[in-house]
Parts: sequence; C-alpha cells; structure tokens
Amino acid sequence: MSPPSKTASGQPASATMRVLVAVFCYNESLKIERTLGKFPQHRDYRLVVMDDGSTDATAELVKRFPDVEMVRHPQNRGVGAAIRTINQYALERGVEVIVHVAGNGKDDPLLIPTLLKPIAEDGADYVQGSRYLKGGGHKGMPLYRVLTTRYVHPWLFSMIAGRRISDSTNGFRAYRTTLLRDPRINLEQDWLDKYELEPYFFYKAITLGYKVQEVPVTKIYPARELGYTKMKPITGWWSILRPIFLLGLRIKK
Repeated sequence: MSPPSKTASGQPASATMRVLVAVFCYNESLKIERTLGKFPQHRDYRLVVMDDGSTDATAELVKRFPDVEMVRHPQNRGVGAAIRTINQYALERGVEVIVHVAGNGKDDPLLIPTLLKPIAEDGADYVQGSRYLKGGGHKGMPLYRVLTTRYVHPWLFSMIAGRRISDSTNGFRAYRTTLLRDPRINLEQDWLDKYELEPYFFYKAITLGYKVQEVPVTKIYPARELGYTKMKPITGWWSILRPIFLLGLRIKK
C-alpha cells in the first residue's frame, strides 16, 4: 500500500479541506463492522454512515463505533435518494469535499487519500476511482460484471460524455460540494432516486466543463454467500444504463 498522499506543505491531502466520507449501506449487518474497522483510527475527515432504511441490525452495529456519525432513512428509498441526503447533510455543515465508500467492504478506505490528492493538489472538482487504470485492480467480480463495467457501460458513457472514461460505474469517488450549488446540475429529479443519479452526476461534471480526473483504485468483492451486491441483474443494470439513453437523446437534462 502506498503512503497517504501529501500536499505541497507535507500535510495529508485531506488536512487542508473539510472532508466528509460517506459509507452507504442497506441491510449490511454481515459486513458493516468489518467495513468500518478498515478505516484508520486517526483520521482528518468526518466519517458518516448513510443507512438507507435497513431492516436488519445495521444501525445497531454502527452504534458500536462512537466516532462514526449516522444518518438514516426510515425506509429504503434508493441510492440516489441516499446520496441527495448526504449531500444536504454535508452542505449544512460546511463540508468542502464528499467521498463515497461502499458499505459492503468493496472499497479500501486507505485509498481515500488517492481520491483526495487531485482535488487538493491539482484543483480537480470530481475524482472517479477506476479499477481498470494501471495500478488499479479488482477481485471476486463475476464475469458478467467485469464485461459490463469494463466495456459496455464505459463505452456507451464515453460516447455521450465526449470523453474516454475507463470505469463509469465505480461508486468510489470524491467531489467538491461546489458542484451541488450549480443550478445546471439538478439532482432533485424524481427519476434519479435509484442508480441513475451516479452516472447523471458524473456526466454533468464532465459536460459542464468541471475538472474531472480518474485515479486507480481497487474493488474487492465480498464472498458471494455474504451478498456481494444489492443490484438486481436486470432492473439494476437498466437503472444505471437508462441515463445514458435519456441524456444522449436529450430526453432528460
């Protein structure tokens, strides 16, 4: 593992910014403790679990970590709605940068500085983690997910965005909250409640001229018996593909 990224002053990349790291989860009682246990004990960002209406013991397990904040939906509303809630939570607290981390342990919290470095040092606005860039990697992914996340979705997404993107579906990312104040980026649309919001937001960041950068990260899927994803094979993938067609055909904006 490479050491934490440093700014020109020698400080960690997140030390000069007000950063919130959001761990998104829904019924992750089998994995949430292990996920939170991967975070360094001493950190210079606020760590928040976004529980999207879990009906298992997820919320109770999170309470075992007194230094972790928790935001909850009373019922499951979808990842897009969860992201909107965290965005508002961050804006109300003067946060400058938000980082997304999967609650099922797929993302490595020790790579958060890798996402933050382009923002702190290069003035990037939106940083997308990529398991397919040199230096990145993945493990435990079913073959169909490798094919769709490495070829199908990135090819279609790159075509409508007008820029080559290697990993357009990776949820491990960071962005400045200034994007959330741009009236041209409307995350409050009803059709963005589920997986649609993430590719929509990424597309807007690129096409509106924000400084977007990809960085290599890892994606390690948990054992299948623990439940490696909540995304359903057909409806889930249509949800994440739909924005490409709606935006590409100018049906939505």
